[in-house]
Amino acid sequence: MEGMSGPHVIRGSVSLPEAELVWRFSRSSGPGGQHVNTTDTAVELRFDLARTEALPEVWKRRALERLAGRLSDGVVTVRASEHRSQWRNREAAAVRLAALLAEATAPPPRPRRPTRIPRGINERRLRDKKQRSETKRGRSPKNWD
Repeated sequence: MEGMSGPHVIRGSVSLPEAELVWRFSRSSGPGGQHVNTTDTAVELRFDLARTEALPEVWKRRALERLAGRLSDGVVTVRASEHRSQWRNREAAAVRLAALLAEATAPPPRPRRPTRIPRGINERRLRDKKQRSETKRGRSPKNWD
């Protein structure tokens, strides 16, 4: 891809292999005057996630699991048509795919360890509660005979 801004890094030293990217171009919809009818500016970028050798096996498994709803036969597809220029749409699609794969291959968050409530806080809460109860009880009439 001549003129594209370098390899699109997923994370660390892993980047999208240009040989495994399949580009398709079509006419964009929407406004644009005569220009829109003459140039193929919409970009569809396909990446075969199931068969790629570029990703570590752990990342690949994780991405296949997390992107299961977006995949079609193990292939993830990204579309870009927001720019009038095909080159800018290509850039947008590649960046979007790299971001999608980076998010899908990220390690799962560490499980939350529940914290214990310090005993002093609980005692203080009960003491304040009792004091408030006494205050309210003091307001009520004692014996209205």
